[in-house]
Amino acid sequence: MEPIVVKKAFNRLSAQLKRGLMVVDVEQCSIAPQSLFGFAERHNPKRAFLFVSKVLGKHIPVRPSVMRASYQRLAARIPADLPGPVLVVGMAETAVGLGAGVHRAYSDTRADTMYLVSTRHPVSLQMFARFEEEHSHASAHLIHQPTDPDIWAMMQQTRSLVLVDDEASTGTTFINLYRALIDAGLGKVERVVTCVLTDWSRGAVRNGLGQTAEQVSLLQGSYRFFEDASAPLPDMPDVAAVAVGEWPIDPRNDWGRLGVRDVADTLALGIEVKPGERIIVVGTGEFVWRPFLLAERLENMGADVHFSSTTRSPIALGHEIEHALSFSDNYGLGIPNFLYNVRRGQFERVLICSETAVEAVSQSLVNALNAEVIADEQ
Repeated sequence: MEPIVVKKAFNRLSAQLKRGLMVVDVEQCSIAPQSLFGFAERHNPKRAFLFVSKVLGKHIPVRPSVMRASYQRLAARIPADLPGPVLVVGMAETAVGLGAGVHRAYSDTRADTMYLVSTRHPVSLQMFARFEEEHSHASAHLIHQPTDPDIWAMMQQTRSLVLVDDEASTGTTFINLYRALIDAGLGKVERVVTCVLTDWSRGAVRNGLGQTAEQVSLLQGSYRFFEDASAPLPDMPDVAAVAVGEWPIDPRNDWGRLGVRDVADTLALGIEVKPGERIIVVGTGEFVWRPFLLAERLENMGADVHFSSTTRSPIALGHEIEHALSFSDNYGLGIPNFLYNVRRGQFERVLICSETAVEAVSQSLVNALNAEVIADEQ
């Protein structure tokens, strides 16, 4: 596998992928671009490239303190005077933890906020909206109607939307989400803020939605992908399922699909760690926020902790993706899942966290990493 080709000319970075050349121009960035993202190649005929975040904790293991700092930086850029109530929406699957972190940081300064995620794992028959992410490996997103009457009443009065994703390339998904929410009945919305780590959309959401929309990010820039028309298209595994699997989710343990004001840190409360013990906490799919809270707690206890999570996103080896494990999903949908850049022996202790039963977690994954499994059983 050839190494990534990166050229630096002022604020320009480039990467030669198998299906073409990616060139990005960084216009504004609060931290060094190379510390924020890198490149990878998707197993996806609809879009060849992927911006891999180095602070997200999805495809590259990251210290919880680094992740928390990115949440706080983003939340600080959201206008403090948004009319309330404020509904923060995190985008499945990559940004559900990012959205929760931004919501937590933003809600420190005001009480009239709530958090909701889009999902591909239904837990309730009552849906509020559905929208599409056209370029994704799994394009359909579902949004549940909150079952808590207070949160549902608050949501119906929403005057500001904060829409969170890891990156914006064209802005189309954000526009689709906004329109789906408005069409579903959020008719009192006055302000919209999109919130991403890296924004390549050149103001597309603001241009599409008008002056009520604002875009905040840690990096702004643009990209061009020069596709090689002769390059063969990859075969993408079928990972698009949006359904209840063999191992359904208990809605009583909700952390965002049904709407929350805050989320308790409840995983493995009795766990003990040694000072400096090298630990990785691994979330599974969309279940990342409570595992992150566990990782944050263990780091605060003195362990040397990193966080990552499994994903249904098929990515080629190379560039920022140095290692990959493939295994069956823990929801019982029969689709492949992946864990990137985590090897056996890299950490002294591997904690895999699941919102489904312990038995649902792939034994091949557990064996590959000599891992412990922690189920969310409140």
